[in-house]
Amino acid sequence: MSGHSKWSTIKHKKAKVDAARGKTFTKVIRELTTAAKIGGGDPNANPRLRTAIDAARAANMPKDNIDKAIKKGTGELPGVTYEETTYEGYGPSGVAVFVEVLTDNKNRTTAEIRHMFGKYGGNLGESGCVAWIFQRRGEIILEGENLNEDAIMEAAIEAGAMDVQFDEGVCQILTAAEDTEIVRKSLEEHGFKPVKAGLTRIPSNTVELEGKPAETMIKLMDYLEEHDDVQNVYANFDIPDEVLDNV
Repeated sequence: MSGHSKWSTIKHKKAKVDAARGKTFTKVIRELTTAAKIGGGDPNANPRLRTAIDAARAANMPKDNIDKAIKKGTGELPGVTYEETTYEGYGPSGVAVFVEVLTDNKNRTTAEIRHMFGKYGGNLGESGCVAWIFQRRGEIILEGENLNEDAIMEAAIEAGAMDVQFDEGVCQILTAAEDTEIVRKSLEEHGFKPVKAGLTRIPSNTVELEGKPAETMIKLMDYLEEHDDVQNVYANFDIPDEVLDNV
């Protein structure tokens, strides 16, 4: 399995642990506020907001917190304005890294992200230096101990999915960005409830890592993802399963 798919599965599992610790609340609140500000407070007309609400519920966030975050985005309540920005750079062995951020202080965040890259042998690059490597795709995640792989595969492909992969009770479905909601609705109509549905970035090529560079890359990914301002991190590494399974 490719580094992307394997890492995506591990990130999902780690996210559940983080949610139990309350670590995801800050990130989810920022996404709720920003999604509501950009697309309005109605989740039925705002797919990004609906995805954020799903993430909030998965993290066991109280409904009152969700409502307040949305109202801050729509202007019904006073709140902080977050700026969406991205950072691009390189990790060990030239691995391309793309970081999506929501921040209320871009200068502070830029300095901190630069430091994080440098700590693990990477470096922050110019805008556009690695963006061309990543393609925007829709990503839908299902989970369960007894997933009906044939039925899921049939429903997803029939609705237009590009790829379906299963790994240890987690199913990752990739779609064209514009088809995410179509495939999601089709799965729900067939009785499958996604635990996550949104946009991701898929690398067009990968860098194979082993040994120390692989371990360092994982540490860099974890370090970046733990930052409160960072919403998503993508990288084009491919690492052996035995290394990833030990993170």
